[in-house]
Amino acid sequence: MSRSVPINLAYDRFRPLSAKTSHHSEWDERRNGLGILAARLLFAVQDELYGRLEEAGYGDLKRVHGSVIAHLDQAGTRATELARRSGRHRQVIGRIIDELEELGYVERRPEEHDRRAKLVVPSARGRQVMRRSDEIIGDIERRLSSQLGGAVYDEFSRALSTVVAALTEPPEAPNPGARKPPPRNAPSLEQKQSRRPPRG
Repeated sequence: MSRSVPINLAYDRFRPLSAKTSHHSEWDERRNGLGILAARLLFAVQDELYGRLEEAGYGDLKRVHGSVIAHLDQAGTRATELARRSGRHRQVIGRIIDELEELGYVERRPEEHDRRAKLVVPSARGRQVMRRSDEIIGDIERRLSSQLGGAVYDEFSRALSTVVAALTEPPEAPNPGARKPPPRNAPSLEQKQSRRPPRG
């Protein structure tokens, strides 16, 4: 039996008593802040994901292992790419890979076209847990889409992707060859020409 919990109710039990009894409080002002909402969303998804993975026989996985498992390609991925995708430091990713290798979920192999480089490749057990994780996340997404309505959930997904990209992707470097826009209130070409003294 799965341990699915409605995402919007999953952490109501952690609300302070003052927030439950007072019409307006300091918590009421913070509860819809970006950090708190992002954390509650992450923890609610992880609760269901790792609870169901444990029921499926993968109880040795820790939540931190998702930094590798969730970003791993079937054919293998470099540690540097895993660090970039997950937003974690390369040393942290290296320690997680060590743990997953000991647990039998991944192995390191030389890259075919560059023998000096190493790929992190999922083992048979690793591929199984990746497929099961995808199934569980798919269940959560379909349930939310059904609860909220497809249009609402799709709009939420697009907005969330935009917010994450704005916070994690570096801004575009300026193109040195591009023409700079004129400063505000700059005179037009016609105004400049009208100000030139007459020749002659």
